[in-house]
Amino acid sequence: MDNTNKIIVGISVGDINGIGIEIILKTFEDKRMLDFCTPVLFASNKLISYHKKNLKLNNSIHSINSIDKITHGKINLVNSWKEEVKIELGKTTKIGGKFAHKSLKAATTALKNDAIDILLTAPISKDNIQSEEFNFPGHTEYLEENLEGKSLMILMTDELRIGLITGHIPISQVAETITPELIEAKVDIMHTSLKQDFNINKPKIAVLGLNPHCGDKGIIGKEDDEIIRPTIAKIKDAGKLVFGPYAADGFFGSKTYKQFDGVLAMYHDQGLAPFKALSFGNGVNFTAGLSKVRTSPDHGTGFDIAGKNKANPSSFKEALFTSLQIFKNRKQHKELTKNTLKVK
Repeated sequence: MDNTNKIIVGISVGDINGIGIEIILKTFEDKRMLDFCTPVLFASNKLISYHKKNLKLNNSIHSINSIDKITHGKINLVNSWKEEVKIELGKTTKIGGKFAHKSLKAATTALKNDAIDILLTAPISKDNIQSEEFNFPGHTEYLEENLEGKSLMILMTDELRIGLITGHIPISQVAETITPELIEAKVDIMHTSLKQDFNINKPKIAVLGLNPHCGDKGIIGKEDDEIIRPTIAKIKDAGKLVFGPYAADGFFGSKTYKQFDGVLAMYHDQGLAPFKALSFGNGVNFTAGLSKVRTSPDHGTGFDIAGKNKANPSSFKEALFTSLQIFKNRKQHKELTKNTLKVK
């Protein structure tokens, strides 16, 4: 196989005491996975060796000290620190967060420098990773700060893509955060992503309401009638196929989501609760709107099963294959549109 066109996938290992390294190693146990891409882990020899030994896994790792020494056809490991690391499987520690950030920072730097093509992130603990260097609610906000573009978190499977109008903010701040400008911006990001990342020429997007029953004509809140509905009408008049607002309970219960290419939820749990109920273990978190492709599995650090050889790599594998397809779609879309004739 010609290795020169292999897509290079950079992988941050997540919390060193969680299941991140386990799902990474299990994903690449099958050497045929190396036919699809060239993986590059950002960690240290001792850390990976510890997890391999504990899990009794036999992955062959190609250790390098510089990103330019990548070898195709192998699992590459860029040694990203030299310190001795105290590993306490299943525990949330500041050390776990510190080295999760070191891995993410090294991978993000490589992504910005075009040394890797895609970023695939294993789960972090949003609590213990916090520091003077990392002061973000999660991966999405960190990457938006470090890459070009405005982000939109999309949780997805083959038949369901849910984006979030508001992300990692307290529920008490949701209503005041939702403005016509924010809704328009998030619709625009999803619309662009559906076209360039998923090859959907005329995407249909559904927007969920904020209040129960979309406010019931103002009885349970006025935001749906005063902010959301007029904004959707304005966007629709401009030519995009955007519909709503829909009451979230009936929307998912009646499977109305299957009629749309994308769905925008007003807040985190409104979108993620039904998504994980429908798709947990096979879903993918994709950060749309940025200059680079980033995906992750749809689950967390799994401290309760860390080190016990119980972690299922299915979602991580889906995240890998999704990132590869999006990368190819985006590249193809760029080629098809770069010479488009401008109508005078």
